[in-house]
Amino acid sequence: MTERLQLMALALVSGLRARAGCAGRGATAVEYALLVTFVAAAIVGAVTAIGTWLGLTFNDLVARWPAH
Repeated sequence: MTERLQLMALALVSGLRARAGCAGRGATAVEYALLVTFVAAAIVGAVTAIGTWLGLTFNDLVARWPAH
């Protein structure tokens, strides 16, 4: 899923760059802001998925642990 978001972000940035031509630094700043936004969203999604998986794994381990 993160690869898909990265590809979408790169496609968006390259499309913006192609349309902007020589628009200057303002367009470049917007492109980088969009890229950072998509990368941050991918990181949040990955960390959330890993956190959920770890929580389920530890809960399963606790449930299987023999009681004394």
